[in-house]
Amino acid sequence: EIADDGPGIPAEARDRLLTRGARLDESSGGHGLGLAIAADRARAYGGTLTLEASDAGGLLARVTLPGKR
Repeated sequence: EIADDGPGIPAEARDRLLTRGARLDESSGGHGLGLAIAADRARAYGGTLTLEASDAGGLLARVTLPGKR
């Protein structure tokens, strides 16, 4: 899990940020790939990447991977 105390991301925009090229902040550099690549890698290992509000008011990114069987 990674959490911050920034302004957060509206709930309706979070899923969109997991697609390649999606960005909310056009005022800074970047290509909108980081979260999409992280989500792809999590899925490749049978897991997920979810985005939600953090307790600090910002964003919480959570990677969940399956355990050993």
